[in-house]
Amino acid sequence: MQHDAHAGHTHHQHHSHSHSHGGDGKVSWRMAAQATLHCLTGCAIGEVLGMIIGTALGWGNMPTMVLAIVLAFAFGYALTLRGILKAGVDFKTAFRVALAADTLSIAVMELIDNGVIALWPGAMDAHLADAMFWWVLAIALAAAFVITTPVNKWMIGRGKGHAVVHQYHH
Repeated sequence: MQHDAHAGHTHHQHHSHSHSHGGDGKVSWRMAAQATLHCLTGCAIGEVLGMIIGTALGWGNMPTMVLAIVLAFAFGYALTLRGILKAGVDFKTAFRVALAADTLSIAVMELIDNGVIALWPGAMDAHLADAMFWWVLAIALAAAFVITTPVNKWMIGRGKGHAVVHQYHH
């Protein structure tokens, strides 16, 4: 799954960014889906890591969820940062671009994802060894992907979000 997210990433370099400006909204669903998948990869890594750390330390649901969300943002930003820094942009600029590109996307994703997990009966108490934990996480991430993709499409169409990132991929 992780390889798929990065396989699609090579396509970023080939987009001319003319269509991301002017707000004509001509953004392909594929482009929006790739931006979302990129974000989802970071979120998923952060969340699973947060669950593993929280579980290992014997933390309760709330502190574990908070850690998972913090790490989801950290990894979500880190993946975007990596791409921008590769284009030779200084760290401060790259960091600002990553924050601008991903904050709304990650926030929506985490809201949906954690909402599904919190509302799913028994999911909060499922352990990493339980199949239920992984099933609910998969369903939650799938729901987050479906809901976040149109948000990203709308943002890119308005020259926001990942459209900003595309300017640095020449």
